[in-house]
Amino acid sequence: MFKSKYLITELVLFNLMVVTAMAQTSGRLKISANKRYFTTAAGKPFFWLGDTGWLLFSKMNREDAETYLENRRKLGFNVIQVMGVHSVGAVNIYGDSALVNRNVGSPKLTPGSSFDDKDAYDFWDHVDYVVDLAAKKGIYIAIVPVWGGNVKKKAVNVTNAKAYAKFLAERYKSRPNIIWMNGGDVKGSDFIDVWKTIGSTLHQHDPGRLITYHPFGRTQSSKWFHNEPWLYFNTFQSGHRDYVQDTAKNDLNYGEDSWRYVQADYARKPAKPVLDAEPSYEDIPHGLHDTLQPRWQADDLRRYAYWSVFAGASGFTYGNNAVMQMRKSDEKGGAYGAKVSWQQAILHPGAAQMQYMKKLMLSRPYLERVPDKSLIAQGQGEKYNRLLATRGNKYAFIYSYNGRNMVINATKLQGSKIKASWYNPRNGEVTLINTFAKGSAMKFDPPGEVKDGNDWILVLDAI
Repeated sequence: MFKSKYLITELVLFNLMVVTAMAQTSGRLKISANKRYFTTAAGKPFFWLGDTGWLLFSKMNREDAETYLENRRKLGFNVIQVMGVHSVGAVNIYGDSALVNRNVGSPKLTPGSSFDDKDAYDFWDHVDYVVDLAAKKGIYIAIVPVWGGNVKKKAVNVTNAKAYAKFLAERYKSRPNIIWMNGGDVKGSDFIDVWKTIGSTLHQHDPGRLITYHPFGRTQSSKWFHNEPWLYFNTFQSGHRDYVQDTAKNDLNYGEDSWRYVQADYARKPAKPVLDAEPSYEDIPHGLHDTLQPRWQADDLRRYAYWSVFAGASGFTYGNNAVMQMRKSDEKGGAYGAKVSWQQAILHPGAAQMQYMKKLMLSRPYLERVPDKSLIAQGQGEKYNRLLATRGNKYAFIYSYNGRNMVINATKLQGSKIKASWYNPRNGEVTLINTFAKGSAMKFDPPGEVKDGNDWILVLDAI
């Protein structure tokens, strides 16, 4: 018996050492010196590649969490966006409530945290476990404290929101892989005092921790909170509507042009990082609610990703219909017409293809990168014809969604010659074109026929 206890103790100590080592290696994320990107604690570039695993804490047991997080780790994802409290009355997979009497100001806690003791292992112990499991895999967890619908239903007010935010800040201040994502699919103007209270309280009790705001579809956090001291970076939700469906009068009518949100926030002062925290999800109907509509596919997700990142975004969050709701195979029906299980959906092609964007962005000096539409010498294009370009001092990337011809001005790059290559966003393969004298109207014709989804990145390296 003594030997068994000793081995268990050793195992626990070893796991703690692993988590501590991760904290020392990666640590809390920081904002880069130019205020445009993220870095690790050591100052190395961190490209945010996120996934919306919204119901990870509530619908997944330990084994499921391991399967999901390991899959995402292998595909290069380094941030998972999760709801802390999805609904004030909800229970998790083990039947545990997060709150006492549905009050966010009174988290439900039990003495002890042993998984073998069902009376000790509570909702927050399970959150701890998943957060630490993610840390071992080098993954950050961006937690939405309480989903916006609860606030709109007046289940959350300034008083209990302050108590809840203080609880979260103090419980997780020692864990380096937490990011706070205030809000939750709601306009900041709806109960703005609650959102300001949550943000400022988290900032007060856990200073230096990255905090942002997850807004309603077709809106951006900067509209309400850009100058708040607790808002370290902006996010926007480019949303799930297509060009034809984008008819709302009170929101931005950008259609599918996700790059426009980045362009607007990139121009704001003071400078802050910005990214698309919720684009159209893979395998979700256009516009969400009509399941007879076409569904967004992998090529659409690539377009949203490269358009926003090349416009100056500090990363990108991918989403999948079944994964975001963690739909199980035995569930009857599914939100937004989801038909497959999360286990099947994590194998969809769009998720795997995101890793090639991350690899490309980190393959060249990252922190010097800027968006630069002047690289397009003529014919930048509209809608699906739009070309997006970004560059560093000695390199440039230009994205075409449909593989149309490009006329490029490479004169801003250093050197007298340019090595040109095609980068395939579907598999990460590079095909050398040739080396040319640097010019102001260099013409390039991507492989294949011109059609939507035949997307390519032109890579230019100065020599």
